[in-house]
Amino acid sequence: MKLKNLYVAATSQHVGKTTSTLGIASGFKKANINTGYCKPVGQRHIELKGSVVDKDAVLFADLLKLDIEPTIHSPVIIGKGATTRFLEDPDKYDLKKLILNASQTLSESHDAVIYEGTGHPGVGSVANVSNADVAKLLDAKVVMVVEGGIGNTIDRLNMSMGLFREADVPIIGVIINKVIPDKMEMVKEYVGKWLDRKNLKLLGVVPYDNTLGYPLLWTISNSINGTFEFFSERGFNKIENILPGSVVDPSLLQKSSDNLLVVSSRVLGKAINTVKEISESSGLEKTPLSGIIVTGEGNISKVCKQYIEEHNIPVVRTMLDTYGVVIKISKLEVKIIRRTPWKISKAIELINENVDIKEMIRLLGE
Repeated sequence: MKLKNLYVAATSQHVGKTTSTLGIASGFKKANINTGYCKPVGQRHIELKGSVVDKDAVLFADLLKLDIEPTIHSPVIIGKGATTRFLEDPDKYDLKKLILNASQTLSESHDAVIYEGTGHPGVGSVANVSNADVAKLLDAKVVMVVEGGIGNTIDRLNMSMGLFREADVPIIGVIINKVIPDKMEMVKEYVGKWLDRKNLKLLGVVPYDNTLGYPLLWTISNSINGTFEFFSERGFNKIENILPGSVVDPSLLQKSSDNLLVVSSRVLGKAINTVKEISESSGLEKTPLSGIIVTGEGNISKVCKQYIEEHNIPVVRTMLDTYGVVIKISKLEVKIIRRTPWKISKAIELINENVDIKEMIRLLGE
């Protein structure tokens, strides 16, 4: 069964566009629909096959068994300097042709193609490839993703949908993401009423899951200009809790093994002794530390090195102080990447359990 193109847009960055797209693609696959994927306009990219490809596109390689081709799965990258280059000579860049070529190839080999938008609806406008422009170009139907709430959620939806209405692009439904679990029914009822008046479907209300916000140690290291001093190969350890070295919370150590100790070199020994004492009294067989960030100058003692090496704990050094590190971590925007398979699985689970994929497929078939 051939379906209309689906374009997954969002009211802003970091509201769950990729999470939703992963779940939708998985749902289509479970429904035995031959599904393709494309990130028509990307911003954050990596090098692949001598070209650049949006980071989000790489996530779908395993899920949909794709051999990622940059020109097909990520045809346009608006990276650093692209805006001024386009404004200086707009006739030099036929970005819409690149997107249409990718779409034609995907349509020929798939029964459904999911296109993932980028940023808020207006991103790409400078080059005439805003989310609304691209959805119109692709003759796609749109699912809008918005962060959970009531008043603010409705305001953002109303503003964001304006570009699509102006371009005469049909919006088939809305997914409300990151909703506080005990507010699920209230959000569903009241935002649902507003959507009903707009003749829009509420396709799902997805609860907030804090595990999707766990960063990797290397992500934290990059944000604080850190360098690995021990076990850099374990930089992909996930971090659940932050433990300031001056106040090590016993309850966190007992609850999780994914703790990050942030401590100055001056009191590192004292902090590790505290961790050892709590571990022994709690009967923990393994270290509860997933990593250590050592702040400021100073050497790591022999005793500390012994503990670090015994438990293969990755250690990052930074010239920031402990407070500065904690502030940097608190401001991190954590993305789902290929190195976080537990997040990919959880994202798929959340969307498939809370979003009406069958109704979405029906609407795309009309």
